[in-house]
Amino acid sequence: MEDITKETLITNTEAKRILSEREKEIELGYEQKNALDYLKKYDKLTEKRVKELMERLSEVKKLRERQIIAIMNMLPKDTDDLRLILEKDYNLLTEDEKNFILENVKKFI
Repeated sequence: MEDITKETLITNTEAKRILSEREKEIELGYEQKNALDYLKKYDKLTEKRVKELMERLSEVKKLRERQIIAIMNMLPKDTDDLRLILEKDYNLLTEDEKNFILENVKKFI
């Protein structure tokens, strides 16, 4: 078993790319195969679009990296979905910032 040396937050699109590359090198374990199958089926963004959306969402200075990645992975459709993702930090955003997030997510879906 490998030792964990560092932890990095990644998007679903990046996870799909990593697992796809790893699949070419070695046989994936049960959990990895299931994760890759899920990501192939439900991940909607390309790596180029992930970078563009991350740049757009980074314009909202109140959002942390963890929140931006959660938004990109879950792609909220309305304010209720956004509220679930951001939890207690949801109330820190203005209505304009919430609308900005949702409008940009809709552009990239």
